[in-house]
Parts: sequence; structure tokens; C-alpha cells
Amino acid sequence: MAQVTAAMVKELRQITDAPMMECKKALVEAEGDLERAIDVLRVNGLAKAVKKAGRDTNEGTIAAYISEDGKVGALVEVSCETDFVASNAKFKAFATSLAKVVAECDPADIDALMACPMNGSTVDEALKENIFVIGENQKILRFARVTAENGTLASYIHHDGKHADIVVFELQNAATAENDEFKTFAHDIAMQVIASDPISARREDIPQETIDHETEIYRAQAAESGRPEKFWDGIISGRLKKFFQERALTEQAFVKDGNVTVAQLCADLSKKLGDDIQLVRFVRFNFGE
Repeated sequence: MAQVTAAMVKELRQITDAPMMECKKALVEAEGDLERAIDVLRVNGLAKAVKKAGRDTNEGTIAAYISEDGKVGALVEVSCETDFVASNAKFKAFATSLAKVVAECDPADIDALMACPMNGSTVDEALKENIFVIGENQKILRFARVTAENGTLASYIHHDGKHADIVVFELQNAATAENDEFKTFAHDIAMQVIASDPISARREDIPQETIDHETEIYRAQAAESGRPEKFWDGIISGRLKKFFQERALTEQAFVKDGNVTVAQLCADLSKKLGDDIQLVRFVRFNFGE
């Protein structure tokens, strides 16, 4: 029987995209014959990922993970072929585990993520194994790692798995993160990020080019209104104010009580808990963006 070498295993893996251990087993069974080994993998259903690699992956899910101490989190977007698999428990569990890997491994990009350890091997191998088991092509589209050195994180995933976010809160008192009222508040704010689609947490964090663009639109609208030019600045100012109220999270009306803004709610809770709670920023993924 021909000796099965690492080079032979690597070649078979390149041809079939099957896991390394399965390639080795197939070569041993085929007594080192590459073509027979390919047939072995095909019979066992382990070479199907090659055929599926070209299929569109227009469905998928977004997963979130936050460490137990609330200091590190991650969002991951993973695609698949059908909405049936997108809602599959195993597929979702894989995405959540992947988010944890991102948080703990801190990869620079997708290629680096593929080399991170996962399930006793690498993310690359774990992804291929998931493709084999589920039977659909899957891709890791993007990820974001989020940290809160002087505070804590909160996350929310919409029930459809297509929208998720992580919100960063800055705290003066570490004990606030464990307070039940704060936890409810943080969850509500994370939910609001998905529901009301703000651009940024605070007005000052909205890109100036975005504000300039809106200003030009409002100026054109003022000119078209037929009002005298002396009134234009007032019109523009009023519409910019409404823009900030709609697109800056802290200036939005709270989704559960339209009579109070997010900033006011945050200030009230800060006073009640004896802390200075600051809503610093958020990262939001909408599937397919």
C-alpha cells in the first residue's frame, strides 16, 4: 500500500475542499490512489462543498456575542443559500460560536479569522464541516469586534436574525453594569438602534459630509418653497434640528415613551443610580448591506 503523505492529503483537500482528516481517511481507504480517494469522498458526501461553492448565498444570519464581563463583543454576518437554513439552529449556533471566536481571537480580516482556532481546528475547517453537515454553501461576509474599556456592552438581535447591534456604554461605577434597571435600559437602547435606524449615537459623531449634504437639500427646498431668502436660514435650521432628532440616537424620542428623549432617559437613570452613564457609540449590522 502506498504511503499517505501530507502532500497527498493537501492535494486532495485542494481538489475537494474536504476536511484534512477526511482526506487522509479517504486516501488510506483508497490505498493512496487520488482518483479513488475523490470517489470515496463523493460517496461519503464529503466532496459536495466543491459543487456548492459557486451557488449564490443570498440568505443568512447575523450573530452577536458579548463576553461575561461585558468588555468585549462581536458581530458576525454569515450567509447561506436558503431561508430554511438561515433559521436552522445548527447554522445559527455556528454563527454565534464564530462571533465568540472573533471576540477572543481579534483577527484583522476574514483571512486572519479563517486561521483562528475553533472546535479543535480552525475556522476554515469548521466552516467547511458546517457546509458538509448542513448541505449548503456558506460564507463569512463580515465581522466587527467591539470593546468597552471603561464601561459595558449591550446587544440586540432582531427575531428574524437579519438585524443586530452592539451598543457601547461608558460608566464611572463598574457596579452599574450589574444593576437590573441599567440592564433593562441598555437592552431597550440596543433594541431602539434596530427599530429607529440612527446614524450615530450622538449628533457630534454624524459625519460632517452627511450634515453638509442634508443642508444642501434643505437649502434647495427652501429656495423652491417660494419664501423670501431672508427666511431660508430659519427653514434650514428647523429641518436640521428635525434631522438630528431622527438620526442621532441620544436625541431620538425613546421608543417606549415618546415624551422623553434617549438622552433624558440616560440622564435620569444616571441620577437615580449615582453614576454618569454615557451612550458612546454602536455598531449595527443589517443583513446584506
